[in-house]
Amino acid sequence: MNDFLVFSEEVAQAKAEKKPIVALESTIISHGMPYPENVQTAKAVEQIIRDRGAVPATIAIIDGKIKIGLTDEELEFFGTSNNIEKVSRRDLPYVVAMKKHGATTVAGTMICAQMAGIRVFATGGIGGVHRGAEQTMDISADLQELSRTNVAVVCAGAKSILDLGLTLEYLETHGVPVIGYQTDVLPAFYSRTSPFRVDYRLDSVEEIAQFIETKWKLGLNGGVVIANPVPKEEELEESYITAIIEQALNEAEKQHITGKAVTPFLLDRVKTLTGGKSLKANIALVKNNAAMAADLARELS
Repeated sequence: MNDFLVFSEEVAQAKAEKKPIVALESTIISHGMPYPENVQTAKAVEQIIRDRGAVPATIAIIDGKIKIGLTDEELEFFGTSNNIEKVSRRDLPYVVAMKKHGATTVAGTMICAQMAGIRVFATGGIGGVHRGAEQTMDISADLQELSRTNVAVVCAGAKSILDLGLTLEYLETHGVPVIGYQTDVLPAFYSRTSPFRVDYRLDSVEEIAQFIETKWKLGLNGGVVIANPVPKEEELEESYITAIIEQALNEAEKQHITGKAVTPFLLDRVKTLTGGKSLKANIALVKNNAAMAADLARELS
């Protein structure tokens, strides 16, 4: 594995000193937000984790090397370059073998985090079952990864552009528990609520850490979804954002946008249609998840 992994000085020192570490994805920088908000948010999120007593490890691929922890210059590169592959499980060997640059998705980041011995990962929202998947079979690889990789994922639920009900059904089938942090219902990314309940509500980081430790000590492999609602002051009302997402989905269908291109297209259209409110909510929820993940990593360590 030493042939593939490169640790930043900060992360290498944290591992040597057994400090808590939080993994962060890079797709949100390269494909999820516009510049300069993407880089500003990435740096702010890293600082939030440091301020709460943990060490951030933003994960990406540079010239075929899996970097565990990025410098400010590398964050800037991923925020501005147009030559960045989007890397999930399927893409990882190609991007590494061909010595390309890649931004890791939720699935890609989970794989690399487990390789690096990192157990907690903060992101915005997980992927899931896309609307109309009964015909298209468009299901995010994030869900399969959650069923097999031992990393706890702190998120604001699944992205609300997805079919949340089918996403929960898929996770249940594959034995992935969905924990609501101080909530009984699944947050829907931009909104704190949805029509769907989580599997278990836990109200403290200590309880969540105990749940995770017990799961893995029992030999039950696979991740855990910790659904952490967007801060109340930044949430978008459920019916308002649902109508906008429906409009964006119709536009994607008319333009025959499929596969990897769907999520970036929808996030961009939702940002435009909400006049930037969705981007503000996205930034707030990512920061909120980073803070909670840092507390969880500290508790687990």
